[in-house]
Amino acid sequence: MNSSSSSPDPTLVERVRKLLDKAARTDNEHEAELFERKAAELVARHRIDPERIADRSLPDDLALLEVEVGRGAYVRGRLDLLHNIADSQDVRMVFRSTPRGSVATLAGRRDDLDVVEVMYTSLHQQVAGKMAELRGPTGASTQRQRRAFLFGFATRVGELLAETRARVESGAARSDATGTTALVLRERKGRVDEFARESWGRVRSASAPSAVSPDGFARGFAAAEGADLGRRRLGVRRGLGAGG
Repeated sequence: MNSSSSSPDPTLVERVRKLLDKAARTDNEHEAELFERKAAELVARHRIDPERIADRSLPDDLALLEVEVGRGAYVRGRLDLLHNIADSQDVRMVFRSTPRGSVATLAGRRDDLDVVEVMYTSLHQQVAGKMAELRGPTGASTQRQRRAFLFGFATRVGELLAETRARVESGAARSDATGTTALVLRERKGRVDEFARESWGRVRSASAPSAVSPDGFARGFAAAEGADLGRRRLGVRRGLGAGG
């Protein structure tokens, strides 16, 4: 991964990394869920920290981050996982093909980019380990099952992250009679969207992914419950469509 960010909040990033590392190391799914839930809620609460919300003079510190996702049968699934994590942090993403494989470019606030990078690295390692355990009667069937599993996992991770964020922000909104928190979050999102448009220029939609095995997708979707995190301009870029 090639990052232009400089870890403006190393304490947050390090705490998230440590929690996800603990989740990856344990064989107990309940412990993994606890660590990952804590990581997701830590990130969600950082976004609405009262001091950060109150200080409207804080710079957006917008930047771009490139993430190499490789090539092969699982690339679009990896992009789907990265996109879902990025979307939960109001980070925008496009991708392009290069001689070394597909490269995703993320646009957002530097601390959000750091969090996305840490979470993607950890979750990709976790799902890769689960995919390696899948075996079909033939090499082709094994690949189909693993690809579908990855899409299912990515889909559920996206839902869980969105649920965590919505719950935390809803609680904050109920205790904020002035509506300042919601206003600041909307303004931040708008500035990221504008920055992404200015940075990328013309973007075309990616083609839809080929169909995946329903059984493999369902198994990956269910496996993401064990990774419970708390209940998308360099020339013409391709935007990430539905899946990959």
